[in-house]
Amino acid sequence: MKLLRVGTAGAERPALLDAEGTLRDLSGLVDDVDGALLADDAALAGVRAAAEAGGLPALDAEGLRIGPPVGRIGKIVCIGLNYHDHARETGAEPPAEPVVFLKAPDTVVGPNDTVLVPRGSAKTDWEVELAVVIGRTARYLDSAEEGLAHVAGYALAHDVSEREFQIERGGTWDKGKNCETFNPLGPWLVTADEVPDPQALSLKLWVNGELKQDGTTAEQIFPVGEVVRYVSRFMTLYPGDVISTGTPAGVAMGQPEPKPYLRAGDVVELEIAGLGRQRQELKDA
Repeated sequence: MKLLRVGTAGAERPALLDAEGTLRDLSGLVDDVDGALLADDAALAGVRAAAEAGGLPALDAEGLRIGPPVGRIGKIVCIGLNYHDHARETGAEPPAEPVVFLKAPDTVVGPNDTVLVPRGSAKTDWEVELAVVIGRTARYLDSAEEGLAHVAGYALAHDVSEREFQIERGGTWDKGKNCETFNPLGPWLVTADEVPDPQALSLKLWVNGELKQDGTTAEQIFPVGEVVRYVSRFMTLYPGDVISTGTPAGVAMGQPEPKPYLRAGDVVELEIAGLGRQRQELKDA
């Protein structure tokens, strides 16, 4: 299933994109697409049955905002330097263990919402990423297979980053990762049954129509199941939590001088095969 949330920011309602591409209203069945729904097998089965029966009311998609596909996210765990090609372009050694940092849930916006360039920023960068949405509480998992079994679904994420704040301003990466609007998510949450191999997905990102990133999750140093297993050894993952699993080569930071960092007026578009497409116009904060 392709689950999503539509409507004005803060007042989104649950929806489903059916096999014919028609947007269907789920608000008569469930309150939201969130951790409570993703952990409830019976509720999900009810949504699936209603979709297959064809009785869900259609929504007029014209002019309807698409919000983040998951509501009430508890935490966003991000994995840095998780692609062989990205490590090579930045001159970094592939990490021996996953590099973990957090993004605040309030950085999340819809897939086509405006992204704000922070005040004082000179190095705002792009990163297309595969996001994993947790469906079962995960703690101290023992195998990558267990990790995959705890995944409810997948989504497209844009891990916007300010490199000066991240690297040159002291402390951890958090300063460059948690600026407002720095995590467009969606358009859909695609349930795990529709993604049989998360290590066989193509990722692409364009800036002002120019292809900048063209990668595949096959290049991940730590695959999805292992990432979930690893993170569960350090923190409990709850239904509705999100893990962003890293970005392939092609970011501005890895390009020759003068590096083409983002500015107000730029347009970023990104997609992952089967998970949809995003488009953001950048403005000054």
